[in-house]
Amino acid sequence: MTVVASERPARSGLGIPGTGQRTSARIGAVDVVRGAVMVLMALDHVRDYVTNQRFRPEDLSRATPALFATRWVTHFCAPGFSLLAGVGIGLWMSRGRRRAETSRFLVTRGLWLVVLDLTVSAIGWQFGLRLIPAYALVIWALGWSMVVMAVLVHLPRAVIAVAALLTIAGHNLLDGVASSPLWHVLHVPGFAIPGKLFIAYPLVPWVAVMALGFVLAGVYTWDAPRRRQFLITSGVLATAAFVAIRFVNGYGNPFPRSTQRSAALTVASFLNVLKYPPSLDFLLMTLGPILVALALVEGMRNRLTTWLSVYGRVPLFYYILHIYVAHALAILLALVQGGELRRIPVVTDPGSIPSWYGLSLPGVYVAWATVVLLMYFPCRWYAQLKARRNDWWLRYT
Repeated sequence: MTVVASERPARSGLGIPGTGQRTSARIGAVDVVRGAVMVLMALDHVRDYVTNQRFRPEDLSRATPALFATRWVTHFCAPGFSLLAGVGIGLWMSRGRRRAETSRFLVTRGLWLVVLDLTVSAIGWQFGLRLIPAYALVIWALGWSMVVMAVLVHLPRAVIAVAALLTIAGHNLLDGVASSPLWHVLHVPGFAIPGKLFIAYPLVPWVAVMALGFVLAGVYTWDAPRRRQFLITSGVLATAAFVAIRFVNGYGNPFPRSTQRSAALTVASFLNVLKYPPSLDFLLMTLGPILVALALVEGMRNRLTTWLSVYGRVPLFYYILHIYVAHALAILLALVQGGELRRIPVVTDPGSIPSWYGLSLPGVYVAWATVVLLMYFPCRWYAQLKARRNDWWLRYT
């Protein structure tokens, strides 16, 4: 594609400007991969809202292979958010931003994400104004990770890379540490403030993933063949490491794989690794294919990649809005099924969902497709708005 000086710079990361048109193809790849994980994320949340199942898909004593697979494919979402947000930070700095400027932006942007997660996002999950107890979810983790990155960007990238890899590889050594309010914030899900603040995404592993993405941004100064080869090799090695470590059935995940009642569920047990917090096995299993995907979609232009990039260019806007759309669809479903106009508080009070409510797995997929399609036009409009304008507040949405 011919580059002209008048073109506006592309954008990358969770609202963080990218490096400009010289790198538009690779930033396009980031948008496509991020768009794919956004679409998959909606599958997980829509399933929570409309399913007639009252158990977790990871419970292999009750789940079917199809139900487990529906949950498993969404495991790529949170690692993808965190890694690509780190890439976006690195790309932004590569445009000549000073470290001090980057730090200021990361602190304000990160704290803004925390506020959004505990207010606007929380209202969408429950369709109510009762914000206590608060549930700190993925946007919380991304926000605080950015605040930590405001400090880390002052370190040499080699130091950041080593620290990130050691944290990802070694944090499972801390699994036996006794829980405490601070430890719930850092490593083990739980109430950091009893009855008031529940941490679902402890920070230690997620900060490391974002830091790794920040370092990974450096490959986008390389020529394309070298970059693609590095991403594919790294991704394949990470995936192979997951298979080897999981096969040994030792370190890397708090619970081992086991033989199940069918071959498909035995495979599911192999893939059933801990997300909260993300174990070494979980991160190897998810980050490896994400790296390969970044290489494979680079330079790819077709209807699918164009469609996915619409969502990938406005991830925060998509995230907040899709919660409201999915919850509204669930309310409509309850009205049709039971004649009741009622909220479906899947995060705050799942036990209140009536037994008669919900759809089977095929219905879940229809509802998912409906939500994703409903999101397309507002996301396209907002992406075009961000492309036309350079208002400061657009960097925060």
